[in-house]
This record gives sequence, structure tokens and C-alpha cells, in this order.
Amino acid sequence: MSLSWSISRRQVMAQSFGAWLLASAAPALASRASDGAIAARRVAVRLFGPGAAKVSMTLEPAGVRPWYAVQSRGGQVSVRGDSPVALARGLYAWLRETGAAHVSWEGDRLAWPSHPADFTSERVESPFAHRVYLNTCTYGYTTPFWGWQRWSREIDWMAVHGIDMPLAMEGQEFVWRALWLEAGLSEEEVADYFSGPAFTPWQRMGNIEGYRAPLPARWIDKKRDLQRKILGRMRELDISPILPAFGGYVPKAFALKNPNARIYRMRAGAGFHETYWLDPGDPLFAKLAGRFLALYSETYGAGTYYLADSFNEMTPPIAEDGTDAGGAFNDAAGKSAAKVQVDPALKARRLASYGKAIYEAFALTRPDAVWVMQGWLFGADQGFWTAEAIAAYLSQIPDDKLMILDIGNDRYRDIWRKARGFAGKPWIYGYVHNYGASNPLYGDLDGYRRDIADVTVSPDRKMLAGFGMFPEGLNNNSIVYEAAYDLAWNAGGASRSAWLSAYARSRYGRTTSELEAALRLLADGAYSDRYWTPRWWKDKAGAYLFFKRPTTAIVDFEGHPGDRDKLTLAVRDLARLAPGMANQPLFILDLVDAARHLVSEEMDLALMQVVADYRRGDLTVGDQGRRKVEDLARGLDALLGVQPQTLATWIEEARAYADNPADARTYILNAKAQVTVWGGEGNLNDYASKAWQGLYRDFYLPRWSQFLDALRAAGAGPFDEAAVTATIAKWEHAWVERDETYVRERPDDPVASVKALLARLAQA
Repeated sequence: MSLSWSISRRQVMAQSFGAWLLASAAPALASRASDGAIAARRVAVRLFGPGAAKVSMTLEPAGVRPWYAVQSRGGQVSVRGDSPVALARGLYAWLRETGAAHVSWEGDRLAWPSHPADFTSERVESPFAHRVYLNTCTYGYTTPFWGWQRWSREIDWMAVHGIDMPLAMEGQEFVWRALWLEAGLSEEEVADYFSGPAFTPWQRMGNIEGYRAPLPARWIDKKRDLQRKILGRMRELDISPILPAFGGYVPKAFALKNPNARIYRMRAGAGFHETYWLDPGDPLFAKLAGRFLALYSETYGAGTYYLADSFNEMTPPIAEDGTDAGGAFNDAAGKSAAKVQVDPALKARRLASYGKAIYEAFALTRPDAVWVMQGWLFGADQGFWTAEAIAAYLSQIPDDKLMILDIGNDRYRDIWRKARGFAGKPWIYGYVHNYGASNPLYGDLDGYRRDIADVTVSPDRKMLAGFGMFPEGLNNNSIVYEAAYDLAWNAGGASRSAWLSAYARSRYGRTTSELEAALRLLADGAYSDRYWTPRWWKDKAGAYLFFKRPTTAIVDFEGHPGDRDKLTLAVRDLARLAPGMANQPLFILDLVDAARHLVSEEMDLALMQVVADYRRGDLTVGDQGRRKVEDLARGLDALLGVQPQTLATWIEEARAYADNPADARTYILNAKAQVTVWGGEGNLNDYASKAWQGLYRDFYLPRWSQFLDALRAAGAGPFDEAAVTATIAKWEHAWVERDETYVRERPDDPVASVKALLARLAQA
């Protein structure tokens, strides 16, 4: 498979060749078309039931753009398209348009029409050759304990949303283990190198090593078997997975055994030890990179696209002897990163040599392979990655042998313009959107519409190859992903109001003018910001203030994104409409989510006032505000048992993946640590904070109670915040280690619970 990109003269020429090829290889293509249509129909039947088996699906030759078309005549539905994914997408688009079905992480709604109305769509085309999905971090924040049933479901979700190029990162530890054993490491040294199952992504990218170990051998073997099934299903659907590759990071034990190799000691995060990176110019790099690709192909079969990130939140060493390796990383989010002072000519030469050597390591073993890299680094360290530095890094790589995932346009806008369209390399435009699988309500429905419409016609887009959503975690804000992948198929489509109307029909089975008005308010109130700024406020992680490790600094909080007045009106209107929608589970879940977001924001504002009251010695007023926070926290915790995910379900998912008690203990500690302390001694605690039942009541509230007790006792006098914080940090780690049983508790009447919380908000 060759790399494709957005519309170009080269593609038009390819279509002429394709017509000749079709005529000369008709039997083989006919077989492929039949197999592809069968695979698409299987997706449809799994998601939509036996009614979908009667749909006619026809795989036809590709056009200049990916496409599908749907027709319903006399009760017979037919879908045509240029790929199995296009066929699945086409059927789902028709079902949504007619209000018959909705597929989401929270659950599905299906009302297969007994007598489908006549319908004919225009030929629907995507302006993007590829629709990309997932993030390296998703494999830690969401999928570490997924089995085949859950992955099968996710691949079906991808297909009906028109996704043809996901990152497929499962199962790679099986190959890494074989590689490092071949390279002379012992079983014990390899075991010491691997991080635990919830932290493998950062291990793979060279940010950590051996954290929250062990990684049980059974987990490695099960993920091997799982990846074979994942890739088998993707290949049936003609999906092009992005597979892992060697980016240069080696175990510390390997570095010690190879003292003459050009291996650099890289930056150590707070509380983590350093990691080690092999210079691509060293002969060992090509050997390891090639051997990894060979072992991977032996284990899983060959692919085309391979992801290798050598500098994920790492500053490249520029000095010829590598003495500047491990330099500070300058995260440019919300501030100006200091420029690294190095000789520009040396920097350009070194970066060009790195890019060239990494590409050549691929080409030696797999000359047909395409190196894929995330473009996150170009935005996250803009002081180092100037336009000149980016150009130098890419300068020695053939244009068709590299593809860049420009994932961070929600946080680092227009890096692709600064990078001058990535020097003619094919690239994917997209958003991370979700960080750490935290789940506040946010997104930018209008912003995505404007962005995608603009980027597809910009003269600066160069070799734009696709669009993608790259969430670090899943299972929240489904509306954002539904909207974004719709845009990927029609470059703008209907107005936001028209889209929300169709969304309501498909998700809830019907719509009214009142419901649509409430959804417009919700979009204005919550879905009008592309980045949730509180989650990384003053370098402190946590989706809300209530989720952050307590500090008196919260009195300076600038406020939440969005329009709080409109959010309040939206939640109240949705709650008022709930009795008429009581038989629609997805409506109830969405109401609960919106109420949870509103109430969490209110708790933040109340906490700010409590801290201010206690600091000035006004204990009576502070106590009153504190009781409000406590009541809201307990009420929310009780309500959130209706959500699909809770602390109890997360822990149970980890426990269920284990084959013995020792592995269960490892998985549970990984799961609990990830959503709370994360790791290290820096600011990563609460990075993956969740608005879940169990965490409000048993983690966030007790932590704030300890802090507020100490603050109250100090009154207007001296307050040793550092000592209190140290005590809380010890409590957090003890909480992770504690063998506690959590049980999901569903509310008897979630709508009544929402209304009770709203009434509490209205009180002074």
C-alpha cells in the first residue's frame, strides 16, 4: 500500500492507472469487493442486528476522494462505497439521518425501521484520504485491561464513524521482550525495564522506565493474542493500522552493557530516573530498528505505517558528544518557552542527521514502510522547535516515506502553518481533545467546523493527508467525536443547529423545539472551548479544583471556560424535559453528565470562598460553605452510579484481567495509581483525574477535609501548607495501597437526584 494524501494531480493520474488495473485484474478485485462488503455487513449486523443483514452493500472502485452513497427504495436499502469502512459509515449515516440508531461509548440506541422510507443520498465524499484515531496514551488511560470483546466493539465503532487509520499499539511488549533478550539482556533485566500495564505508553516513548512494575508475562502474552485478533479484524475491513516501531530508547541495562555505543542519558522526570536514547547515527540503531520490524512482522504480519517518536517531550541533544542530552523540556502551553541557545548551523546539521538516520533504519529492513511521527513535540517545545528546526529535521527524508500526525491543534494552534505545511510531507490535521481520560464537558463544535473548512482549502496545507481525533482517553464527550467525524466526511455540512437536531433524533429517538433549544444552550455553555484550561492550572493537574491536590492558591483561580449562565439554563431545561424522555437511557446519562459538570464547577467556586473565609478567620461563614461542598460532593457521588464508568468498574476491570491473585494486585494498584497519584514527585498527580462515583466521596473529599481542617485550625494565623501537603501526599499513596472494596451503587431515581442537586445550587 502506498501513502495517499489530499487531492492532487498525482491522485488524478492514479485514477487513470486504477481504471486500467481494474480491467486487467477484474477477478481478484471482484473477490476483494465481495470480501470487503461481507466484512462491512458483519459490522452492521453486530451493531444493528439482523435487519442489517438484508442491506445490499457494494464495494466499488475508488474515486478521487473516499465516498459512499445510500438509497432506500421499496423497503430495500443499498449502500455503495469505495471501502468497507465507507460502506459501514454510509449505513450508519443513513440510520442516524432517519433517527433509527445511535452508537456511542455510553451505549447504543436502535430502532431498525420495519418499513424504511424512500431515501436517496447524494454521493458523500470525504476531503480527507484518511481519518485517523487514537493516541499512544489511550493504551494506558483507557485500554490496558481491555479484552477482545471490548476491542471488537471499538473497531466496529471506528468503522461506522468512517475511521480507516487507527493507532494499533497493543501487543508490542511481546516483541520488545524478544528484542531485548536477543540483544543480551537477561529475563530479570527485561522485567526490571518494563513499566506496569497502566503506564506502558510512557515506557514506550522513553519517558519512564520500570515504573509500577512488574508487567506480568501473562499480560504480555494475552496482549499478543489480542493484537493478532485486532489486526485481523482491521485487515478484513481494509483499515490501515499505524503500528509501533523503534525510536531509539533502550533499557538502562542495555546502555550499561554497551558502553561504547552513542547512548545518551535523557531527562529524568521528577521522581523518575533518567532514560537512555541511542543516537540514530550509531550502527546499533539500524540493527535494533530493523530487528524490531522483522520480529514484529513475524509475530503480527507486515504493515505499511509505523510510529516512532524519538523526542516525545524530550529535547534532542545537539552537542556532537551528546553532553547536552537530558536538557530541560520547555512546555510552551500558555507561556513563552525559552529558546535553547545553540549554534544554529550545528543544530540544523544534527537534526537533519537524526531524521535521515531514523528514516534509513526503516528503509534498510522495510523499504516500503512509511515512518509516522506525532507532531506534538513541535507545539509543546516551541522554543526549541522553530520553523528552521522543523525544516532541518524533515529535510533529508523522502516526502512519501514520512507522515506527521499534527495532533495538538486544540492546544497549539497552527503549528502546521509555522512548519510551512511540514515541508511537503503528508500530514494529518487533528485534535487531542481529551487529556488523561479526564471527563469535564468540553469541546468546540463551532470551532472544529471552522477549522476543518479552512484547512481543507488553505493554500498552505501542502500535502494534507487526513483528519484525526487523538484522545488520550475515551468514554466521555461522545458528542465531540460524533461531530468531528461527521465533519471529516462532509467538510462542514449542515449548520450546528441542524446537526444538533439530527443528533437528538438519532441519540434520543425524537426531538422537540424545546430539546433542541436546550442542546443549543448546552453547546454554548460547555461545547464552545477547545481546551479545558483548569486541568493544568498553574502547573497543577486535575480536571476541577476539587480534583487537584488542595492548595490555598485556588483563591486566584480565574474561572472555568464556557458560559456558566447558559450551562445552568441548559441543565435546568434538560431536567425539566426529563419526564418525557425517561425511557431514553442516553438522555438520562447526558443529563447526569451535564449536571455533574455544572455542580463540579459550583463546588470549585464554593471551595475558593471557603479557603478565603478560613484564611481571614471567618470560621462560621467558612463552615457554612464547607457544608455545601460536602453535601454536593456526596450527592454527586451517589448520582454518578448511573454512569457506565465508576471507580468500582475501573478496579473490577483491572481485577478481571488477571489470571492469579498476584497479577490482580499488580493491576489494581496500577489502576488506582493512574487515576490519582500517577507517579513521580512532580506535578503529575491527578493528571488522569475522573469525575467518577467513588472518587468524589472516598478520595477528593477526604483529601480536602484534611486540608480544610488544618486551614481552619490555623485561622488567620500562620499556615504551614508545605507540611500539610506532605501529609496529604502520604495519605494519597496509602489510599492507593489500601485493599478497599468498591461497589457501584446506582441511584433509584437519577432525575430526582439531579433536581435535588439543582435545588441545592439555588440555595445561598
